[in-house]
Amino acid sequence: MTEHTTAAHRARPHAGPTNASRPQVRPATEGWTQQTDAGGRPLLQFASPRRTQPETHLADLTLAERKAKVAGLGFPAFRAAQLSTHYFEHYTLDPEQMTDLPAGQRRQLVEAMLPPLLTEVRRLRTDGGDTIKFLWKLFDGALVESVLMRYPGRVTLCVSSQAGCGMNCPFCATGQAGLTRNLSAAEIVDQVRAANLAIANGELGGLRRDGGHDAERVTNIVFMGMGEPLANYKRLMTAIRRMVAPAPEGLGMSARHITVSTVGLVPAIRKLADEDLPLTFALSLHAPDDTLRDELIPVNDRWKVDEALDAARYYFEKTGRRVSIEYALIKDMNDHAWRADLLAEKLNARGRGWVHVNPIPLNPTPGSIWTASEREVTDEFIRRLEAAGIPTTLRDTRGKEIDGACGQLAAAE
Repeated sequence: MTEHTTAAHRARPHAGPTNASRPQVRPATEGWTQQTDAGGRPLLQFASPRRTQPETHLADLTLAERKAKVAGLGFPAFRAAQLSTHYFEHYTLDPEQMTDLPAGQRRQLVEAMLPPLLTEVRRLRTDGGDTIKFLWKLFDGALVESVLMRYPGRVTLCVSSQAGCGMNCPFCATGQAGLTRNLSAAEIVDQVRAANLAIANGELGGLRRDGGHDAERVTNIVFMGMGEPLANYKRLMTAIRRMVAPAPEGLGMSARHITVSTVGLVPAIRKLADEDLPLTFALSLHAPDDTLRDELIPVNDRWKVDEALDAARYYFEKTGRRVSIEYALIKDMNDHAWRADLLAEKLNARGRGWVHVNPIPLNPTPGSIWTASEREVTDEFIRRLEAAGIPTTLRDTRGKEIDGACGQLAAAE
């Protein structure tokens, strides 16, 4: 917390071990009012308030379903594969560029199979052009953001799965906005297509600074944009299957390069583990003790820390994929050394070699004066995890200057 922390924010100390030299700051909302339910608890929105969805799009359908729809429109079924190639490989929605389709049929086919999904409102650049944040308007006026980032040898897209978020976490700008609605599978996929088009048009920086070769399309997906992905489970999985399906059915991406992050919807974590897809799974934990996590992550009121960690361990057992634990380090709130020790204890109690911790310096958001941990505190937190045998990597955050980093996406015009 900054030096102007008030006594109200230095509330009761934690019942467990404490650092005598540092206070225990409790979460408190500032500059905005947290939505609560009838019982006074932070409101959790698992159901989409808006039920409307865009028209069915090619990306909502399997290739077989696309062929059936095209045939039902009176066209040869093979036109579906041609349309799919234009969409998933050439990233185009322009019928005039689809010259392998009969000139008199192009516009009708595009209107029927590729209804518009995303309208660009704004894009912001930072990191020397290697990071772009897109603001999209959906068909019903809802707003979402996605962030495109170039790294040496790979390109990552941070994708939104919902407009807003219903998990109500007080340190997250998206959570402060509440949930508008779930995105359709095609609206999720179209963020990737649009990003690929931007890369193809040379809009994302240039070659690596060491002269090496850069990826020419999105190689990695992180579902860490707006929304709780597992609260939109069915459409999430449809979108992922389009991403990993080979062209022309999908984008031909590697499931291992797709990361799904959640605040801890335990039944959905276990369901994801049973999908038989080698996705990367990330649990946004942010506190190893229920006393603090109940306040930081309201869904902890449903599923406690140990339940979420048990589900994460189940994911590892089912998939063989190492789990990531995301931990936003907040000054004097969750960064005490004893919490690093407790986190290591709980992770090691479930075995070795199954998990990796990503501490993340808190990114500032409107309506909060919480701030990132000091460097020496961060270093000590990491040192204790590593001393306990927990692989730990400090997250490299991108896009902070354009409110495009973790927890900053608010989709404001």
